[in-house]
Amino acid sequence: MNAAPDTPALAELRQRLEASSLELIRFAWCDPHGVLRGKTLTRTAALKALRQGVGMVSTLMLKDTSDRTAFKVFEPGLAQTLPGFGYANNLVLRPIPESFRVLPWATATGWLQCQPEFADGSVVPFDTRSQLQGALARLSQRGLGMVCGLEIEFHIYRLRHAPHGAHLDPDQAAWPGLAPEVSLIHPGYNLLSESWFDMAEEPLRIVQHTAQALGMPLASLEIELGPSQVEAVFDATDALTAADNMVLFRSAVQQALRRAGYHATFMCRPPFEHIMSSGWHLHQSLVHLDSGRNAFMREAPAPFSSTREAGHTLSDVGCRYLAGLLHHAKGMTVMCTPTANGFGRFRPNALAPQSVVWGFDNRGAMLRVIGGAGDGATRIENRLGEPAANPYLYMASQIHAGLSGDEQALNTPLATESPYATDGDPTLRIPTNLRDALAALSADTAMTQGFGDDFIRYYSALKLPEQQRFEQAEDPLEFQRREYFSRL
Repeated sequence: MNAAPDTPALAELRQRLEASSLELIRFAWCDPHGVLRGKTLTRTAALKALRQGVGMVSTLMLKDTSDRTAFKVFEPGLAQTLPGFGYANNLVLRPIPESFRVLPWATATGWLQCQPEFADGSVVPFDTRSQLQGALARLSQRGLGMVCGLEIEFHIYRLRHAPHGAHLDPDQAAWPGLAPEVSLIHPGYNLLSESWFDMAEEPLRIVQHTAQALGMPLASLEIELGPSQVEAVFDATDALTAADNMVLFRSAVQQALRRAGYHATFMCRPPFEHIMSSGWHLHQSLVHLDSGRNAFMREAPAPFSSTREAGHTLSDVGCRYLAGLLHHAKGMTVMCTPTANGFGRFRPNALAPQSVVWGFDNRGAMLRVIGGAGDGATRIENRLGEPAANPYLYMASQIHAGLSGDEQALNTPLATESPYATDGDPTLRIPTNLRDALAALSADTAMTQGFGDDFIRYYSALKLPEQQRFEQAEDPLEFQRREYFSRL
C-alpha cells in the first residue's frame, strides 16, 4: 500500500486530530449508486490511515442496488473485463483532507471523504467522483468551470415504531430487508403552506441544523405538494463541491432524522398510493476561470431574436451547450434518473418533463432557461433528475453533452410553448423505463466517449439486474419498498 505524500493539508489535519477529543473517524466513499459506504477507525488508527489509506474490498464497486455483486468475481476472466479487479481483492480508500467534518449527530466522531485507488496508487476509472473530475478537466482545458445549484425534493416520514420495528425483527430478515412502517409529517396538497411547515418543523429543524453544522450553503426549506414531501435548496457552488455536498447531505439527514424517530427517503416515488414524485432540479452554468464571469450570460439579446430563441437569453456558448443537452438528452437520462422507480415521474402536467424540449422559465420543459441579458445568474435548470441520482454522474453527463453541442456547433430549436402537447414529436419522448434508458446511454457517442466504453459497460452491468428484478417482481410495490424506500 503506497503512502500518500505528507502535504500541508494532510499535516494540518493530522495535527487537528491529535489535538482533538474525537474517538472515531469514518472514512467514507460514494458508491456507484450515490450511497456512502466505508469504514470507521479509532483515532489512533485513523492517524496512520491518513497517509496509508484504508483497505476496501473491491466488490463494493460491483454491487447493484440490492447489494448483490453483479460480476462473477471468483471466475476466470474478470481481470480482462475489469482490469485491476479479481477474487474480491483490495482497493485503497485515499482520504481527502479538505473534506474533514465533525458529525453533529454522532458522539466524538469525525468524517472524511475518500476516493479509491488500486494498490499501485493509480486511479480506479469506475469511481464516479473521478469521472466528474475528468469531465471538469475537459472544461478547464477551455478555461471554463461549472457552477451548480441544488434544488432537492424528498420525503420525510415519522417512524411508527421508533427506534425499533418489524423491519428489525431478526425472524423477518431478508435480502433486501423489510421497509420501516411510517406515518406522515404533513398531509400534503397545500403547497408552501405555512401551517404544514409548522407541523413539520421538528424534522425540518433537524435537516437545517445538520446541513449548516456540516458547512453546507442551505438557502431554504419548503413544503412541497405531496404528503410528507419537502424541498431543500442550496446556493450555487463549484460543481465538485455541489456533488460532494449532495452525497453527504442525503446520508447525513437520513442518519440524524433516524435518531430522532424519522425516516427520510430520496427515492423518487415512495411506495404509497397518494404521493407526489420528487425531482432533483440541477441549476447549472459555466464560468470563465480567469474572471469568474458567467459564460452563459450575454450583454444584450442577439439582434432580431425573439424570446423563443435561445440567443435572446444565452450567450453563443450557452446556446450550443443547451443544444448539446437536448441532443444527448436520451443518452444522459439514466445518469439523471438511474432507478427503475424514477421513470414513473415522467407524466404530463406534473411539473416533470415528458419530452426533450426547452423553455424560457417553463417548469414543464425538460430544460428551463432562467435569466436574461446582463443577468449574472443566467443558467439552465435540468428538471430530468431524481433525488436518488449519483451527483457525480449527473453533473458529468451534463458536461459531456454540453461540450458535444459546443464542439459540433449544434443549433438550438425554438423554445416550447406546450411541453405536454399530445401531438408532439414522439421521437422526442424521454425514455420511459430503465432498460430503454440504458440502451440510449450505450448508443450515445457523447456519453460513451466522455465516460469511456469500459465505464458504460460496467455501469450497465450494475443497472440491468435492477430492471430485471423490477420487471419480474410479483409485487412491484413490495419490491420498491425493499429495494429503494428503506435504502435510498
